[in-house]
Amino acid sequence: MKIGLLTHSINPRGGVVHVLELGRALLDRGHEVTVIAPSVPGQRLFRKTPCRLELTNTNLGGSSIAENVRRRIDAMRTHLGALLRAERFDVLHAHDGIGANALADLAQQGAIGGYLRTVHHLDPFADPQLQAWEERSIRDAARVLCVSALWRERLRVEHGIAAFQVPNGVDLERYSPHASPGDAQVAKRHGIDGSGPVVLCVGGIEARKNTLRVLKGFAMVRQRLPRMQLVIAGGASLLDHGAQVVAFRAAAAAAELRIGPGESIVITGPLPDEEMPALYRRANVVAMPSLLEGFGLAALEALASGTPAVVSRIAPFTEHFSEDDVFWADPMQHGSIADAMLRAVAGNRHRTVPDVCRGFAWSASAERHEALYRQKEFAY
Repeated sequence: MKIGLLTHSINPRGGVVHVLELGRALLDRGHEVTVIAPSVPGQRLFRKTPCRLELTNTNLGGSSIAENVRRRIDAMRTHLGALLRAERFDVLHAHDGIGANALADLAQQGAIGGYLRTVHHLDPFADPQLQAWEERSIRDAARVLCVSALWRERLRVEHGIAAFQVPNGVDLERYSPHASPGDAQVAKRHGIDGSGPVVLCVGGIEARKNTLRVLKGFAMVRQRLPRMQLVIAGGASLLDHGAQVVAFRAAAAAAELRIGPGESIVITGPLPDEEMPALYRRANVVAMPSLLEGFGLAALEALASGTPAVVSRIAPFTEHFSEDDVFWADPMQHGSIADAMLRAVAGNRHRTVPDVCRGFAWSASAERHEALYRQKEFAY
């Protein structure tokens, strides 16, 4: 089959990683895969892909998030329209509202017969236009997929949609407990001094990542482990998390915790993709007590790297992790997060890849997607 996978960004986000890994696994199964993403001229995808790559020419600089989203939708629609005049795709599969709205426009124009939409998670938007685009991207899809039972149920209850669950995966060649010669240099470059245990958060400072309560829990743990560092890695996003960043910095100052290389808190910002495995291995614990996730891929990547993970005792984490896989926390209580961090730091690192990681393979995800793509009642 000739498959087009649409993603919303060239930056390292969970949904983008899903697209790239799914594309690679589908390619391994003999399909022709094109990854399509919006991009400003001169930008590159954060990770190399063996798939054909189409980056749209997107002119940003709008006065609002909604305006920039509209520009991304327009750029995706224009780029896809040009591709469709020259070639035919058997499957067009969007993993976000931007690509899905571009496909919905093309379906209305009669340029395509339909499209798939994978929901990783849904953000509630205060802006009515953003919310309308999000709802349309799901409503107009010929088929909706999701990566957890949590979101399958929420789509059923809140949107009246019978979604199909597909597995996520983790790359066990990329993420491994075995140290690499460059791990120490990566840690040093980001100001991780190595004098105490390291708590790693992945994805930047966001409300749904529960970063403020992680900070409060970290401050409690520092009373017992004064050399501990909190490292917040990544964070490239289309959404505006400025208010959360301001609140985080104010809370850190109130707790007398300094931010910067070599300080108690290190904020890396977006960083090279090849450095993430080293950061996972350097960490003593990965903290992911999120309030909202589609799957929680970073926790799986941490475990594959031999590093304990602290996660929320809520779905979707409770769907695929057992009592022995992770350290559980009540995400609404920073004291519970602190306790889980302490237990994780005191525990032993994994010397081998845990069984839970081996249960999630991208090859199995690709096989499930392929079966759904081939179902005859779905006409593209």
